Amino acid sequence: MKTVLVASSKGGVGKTTIATHLAAHSALAGEPTVLIDADPQQSSTRWAERRAGMEAAVLPLDGSARHRKVLASIPEGATRLVIDAPAGAMAEDLDAYLELAEAVVVPVLPSALDIEATVGFLNTLARHPRIRRGQTRVGLVANRLRPHTNATQQALALLDQWPSPVIAQLRDSQAYVMLVGLGKSLFDYHSAQVREHQDDWTPLLKWLRK
Repeated sequence: MKTVLVASSKGGVGKTTIATHLAAHSALAGEPTVLIDADPQQSSTRWAERRAGMEAAVLPLDGSARHRKVLASIPEGATRLVIDAPAGAMAEDLDAYLELAEAVVVPVLPSALDIEATVGFLNTLARHPRIRRGQTRVGLVANRLRPHTNATQQALALLDQWPSPVIAQLRDSQAYVMLVGLGKSLFDYHSAQVREHQDDWTPLLKWLRK
Protein backbone atom coordinates (compact mmCIF):
# COMPACT_ATOMS: atom_id res chain seq x y z
CA MET A 1 0.00 0.00 0.00
CA LYS A 2 1.52 3.29 -1.13
CA THR A 3 1.65 5.59 1.91
CA VAL A 4 2.50 9.29 2.19
CA LEU A 5 2.65 11.29 5.41
CA VAL A 6 1.95 15.04 5.23
CA ALA A 7 3.47 16.62 8.32
CA SER A 8 4.87 19.82 9.81
CA SER A 9 5.62 21.11 13.28
CA LYS A 10 4.05 24.43 12.22
CA GLY A 11 0.30 24.94 12.04
CA GLY A 12 -1.46 26.75 9.21
CA VAL A 13 1.03 25.77 6.50
CA GLY A 14 -1.41 23.88 4.26
CA LYS A 15 -1.13 20.28 5.48
CA THR A 16 -4.82 19.56 5.00
CA THR A 17 -4.88 21.12 1.53
CA ILE A 18 -1.99 18.95 0.41
CA ALA A 19 -3.27 15.77 2.10
CA THR A 20 -6.78 16.10 0.64
CA HIS A 21 -5.49 16.90 -2.84
CA LEU A 22 -3.19 13.88 -2.82
CA ALA A 23 -6.07 11.68 -1.63
CA ALA A 24 -8.40 13.06 -4.30
CA HIS A 25 -5.82 12.54 -7.03
CA SER A 26 -5.42 8.87 -6.10
CA ALA A 27 -9.17 8.29 -5.81
CA LEU A 28 -9.80 9.91 -9.19
CA ALA A 29 -7.19 7.56 -10.66
CA GLY A 30 -9.30 4.63 -9.48
CA GLU A 31 -7.22 3.75 -6.42
CA PRO A 32 -9.10 2.72 -3.23
CA THR A 33 -7.85 5.55 -1.03
CA VAL A 34 -7.83 5.98 2.76
CA LEU A 35 -7.18 9.32 4.48
CA ILE A 36 -6.08 9.15 8.12
CA ASP A 37 -6.87 12.44 9.84
CA ALA A 38 -4.59 12.67 12.87
CA ASP A 39 -5.11 16.40 13.36
CA PRO A 40 -7.45 17.30 16.25
CA GLN A 41 -9.26 19.84 14.05
CA GLN A 42 -10.45 16.96 11.82
CA SER A 43 -10.62 19.18 8.73
CA SER A 44 -9.60 16.32 6.43
CA THR A 45 -12.39 14.18 7.83
CA ARG A 46 -15.01 16.84 7.11
CA TRP A 47 -13.61 17.16 3.57
CA ALA A 48 -13.91 13.41 3.01
CA GLU A 49 -17.44 13.35 4.44
CA ARG A 50 -18.52 16.03 1.95
CA ARG A 51 -17.03 13.86 -0.79
CA ALA A 52 -18.76 10.66 0.33
CA GLY A 53 -21.40 10.68 -2.41
CA MET A 54 -18.92 11.11 -5.25
CA GLU A 55 -17.63 8.29 -7.41
CA ALA A 56 -14.07 9.14 -6.35
CA ALA A 57 -14.84 9.05 -2.62
CA VAL A 58 -12.10 8.82 -0.02
CA LEU A 59 -12.49 6.84 3.22
CA PRO A 60 -11.62 8.95 6.30
CA LEU A 61 -10.26 7.34 9.47
CA ASP A 62 -9.85 9.13 12.79
CA GLY A 63 -6.17 9.11 13.69
CA SER A 64 -6.38 11.51 16.62
CA ALA A 65 -6.23 8.64 19.13
CA ARG A 66 -3.86 5.66 19.13
CA HIS A 67 -1.83 5.34 15.95
CA ARG A 68 -1.62 1.57 15.85
CA LYS A 69 -5.34 1.14 16.47
CA VAL A 70 -6.28 3.26 13.45
CA LEU A 71 -3.68 1.53 11.26
CA ALA A 72 -5.25 -1.81 12.15
CA SER A 73 -8.64 -0.53 10.95
CA ILE A 74 -7.50 0.15 7.35
CA PRO A 75 -9.71 -2.04 5.15
CA GLU A 76 -8.26 -4.75 2.97
CA GLY A 77 -8.04 -3.69 -0.64
CA ALA A 78 -6.89 -0.13 0.09
CA THR A 79 -3.97 0.70 -2.19
CA ARG A 80 -3.33 4.35 -1.25
CA LEU A 81 -2.96 5.83 2.22
CA VAL A 82 -2.54 9.54 2.94
CA ILE A 83 -1.92 10.67 6.53
CA ASP A 84 -2.67 14.22 7.64
CA ALA A 85 -0.43 14.54 10.73
CA PRO A 86 -1.27 16.76 13.71
CA ALA A 87 0.32 20.20 13.73
CA GLY A 88 3.15 20.52 16.21
CA ALA A 89 4.12 16.84 16.10
CA MET A 90 7.77 15.90 15.94
CA ALA A 91 9.16 12.68 14.46
CA GLU A 92 8.95 10.80 17.76
CA ASP A 93 5.21 11.56 17.90
CA LEU A 94 4.74 10.11 14.41
CA ASP A 95 6.79 6.94 14.76
CA ALA A 96 3.98 4.50 13.87
CA TYR A 97 3.19 6.47 10.72
CA LEU A 98 6.85 6.91 9.77
CA GLU A 99 7.34 3.15 10.00
CA LEU A 100 4.73 2.78 7.27
CA ALA A 101 5.30 5.85 5.08
CA GLU A 102 7.39 5.70 1.94
CA ALA A 103 7.45 9.50 1.70
CA VAL A 104 7.00 12.50 4.00
CA VAL A 105 5.76 15.74 2.46
CA VAL A 106 6.55 18.84 4.54
CA PRO A 107 4.77 22.09 3.60
CA VAL A 108 6.70 25.31 4.24
CA LEU A 109 5.46 28.88 3.89
CA PRO A 110 7.74 31.51 2.25
CA SER A 111 8.63 33.48 5.35
CA ALA A 112 11.78 33.46 7.47
CA LEU A 113 9.83 32.68 10.64
CA ASP A 114 8.02 29.72 9.09
CA ILE A 115 11.19 28.38 7.54
CA GLU A 116 13.10 28.64 10.83
CA ALA A 117 10.25 26.93 12.68
CA THR A 118 10.50 23.96 10.32
CA VAL A 119 14.21 23.34 10.94
CA GLY A 120 13.68 21.59 14.28
CA PHE A 121 11.09 19.27 12.78
CA LEU A 122 13.35 18.33 9.88
CA ASN A 123 16.16 17.62 12.33
CA THR A 124 13.97 15.14 14.24
CA LEU A 125 12.98 13.48 10.96
CA ALA A 126 16.63 13.15 9.94
CA ARG A 127 17.30 11.09 13.06
CA HIS A 128 14.55 8.55 12.36
CA PRO A 129 16.00 5.13 11.38
CA ARG A 130 13.89 4.71 8.21
CA ILE A 131 14.88 8.13 6.94
CA ARG A 132 18.55 7.58 7.79
CA ARG A 133 18.47 4.32 5.84
CA GLY A 134 16.76 5.96 2.85
CA GLN A 135 13.59 3.86 3.20
CA THR A 136 11.44 6.95 3.71
CA ARG A 137 12.08 10.05 1.60
CA VAL A 138 11.45 13.61 2.76
CA GLY A 139 10.41 16.39 0.38
CA LEU A 140 9.51 20.04 0.95
CA VAL A 141 6.56 21.80 -0.65
CA ALA A 142 6.93 25.57 -0.81
CA ASN A 143 3.32 26.62 -0.31
CA ARG A 144 1.27 29.79 -0.88
CA LEU A 145 3.89 31.36 -3.06
CA ARG A 146 3.49 34.62 -4.90
CA PRO A 147 5.69 34.09 -7.95
CA HIS A 148 8.28 36.70 -8.90
CA THR A 149 8.13 38.51 -5.55
CA ASN A 150 11.36 39.13 -3.64
CA ALA A 151 10.03 37.29 -0.58
CA THR A 152 9.30 34.17 -2.62
CA GLN A 153 12.66 34.22 -4.39
CA GLN A 154 14.53 34.68 -1.11
CA ALA A 155 12.58 31.85 0.54
CA LEU A 156 13.27 29.47 -2.35
CA ALA A 157 16.97 30.35 -2.29
CA LEU A 158 17.09 29.53 1.42
CA LEU A 159 15.19 26.26 1.01
CA ASP A 160 17.52 25.19 -1.80
CA GLN A 161 20.34 25.08 0.75
CA TRP A 162 18.58 22.41 2.84
CA PRO A 163 19.32 18.68 2.50
CA SER A 164 15.66 17.85 1.74
CA PRO A 165 14.66 18.86 -1.82
CA VAL A 166 11.90 21.30 -2.72
CA ILE A 167 9.63 18.98 -4.70
CA ALA A 168 6.87 21.47 -5.58
CA GLN A 169 5.99 25.14 -5.53
CA LEU A 170 2.30 25.86 -4.99
CA ARG A 171 1.10 29.39 -5.62
CA ASP A 172 -1.19 31.27 -3.25
CA SER A 173 -4.88 30.96 -4.15
CA GLN A 174 -8.18 31.29 -2.32
CA ALA A 175 -9.48 28.47 -4.52
CA TYR A 176 -7.97 25.93 -2.13
CA VAL A 177 -10.09 27.19 0.76
CA MET A 178 -13.25 26.91 -1.33
CA LEU A 179 -12.38 23.43 -2.61
CA VAL A 180 -11.74 21.97 0.84
CA GLY A 181 -15.10 23.33 1.94
CA LEU A 182 -16.78 21.54 -0.98
CA GLY A 183 -15.04 18.21 -0.46
CA LYS A 184 -13.30 18.65 -3.81
CA SER A 185 -9.86 19.28 -5.26
CA LEU A 186 -8.32 20.92 -8.30
CA PHE A 187 -8.19 17.49 -9.90
CA ASP A 188 -11.98 17.23 -9.95
CA TYR A 189 -12.08 19.95 -12.62
CA HIS A 190 -10.88 20.09 -16.22
CA SER A 191 -11.28 23.72 -17.21
CA ALA A 192 -8.48 25.92 -18.48
CA GLN A 193 -8.92 28.11 -15.39
CA VAL A 194 -7.57 25.42 -13.06
CA ARG A 195 -5.01 23.85 -15.40
CA GLU A 196 -2.25 26.23 -14.40
CA HIS A 197 -2.77 25.42 -10.72
CA GLN A 198 -2.88 21.69 -11.51
CA ASP A 199 0.49 22.02 -13.21
CA ASP A 200 1.96 23.23 -9.92
CA TRP A 201 1.32 19.74 -8.52
CA THR A 202 3.02 17.81 -11.33
CA PRO A 203 6.53 17.77 -9.77
CA LEU A 204 5.12 16.56 -6.43
CA LEU A 205 3.08 13.78 -8.04
CA LYS A 206 6.09 12.73 -10.13
CA TRP A 207 8.31 12.64 -7.01
CA LEU A 208 5.80 10.46 -5.18
CA ARG A 209 5.76 7.96 -8.06
CA LYS A 210 9.50 7.30 -7.80
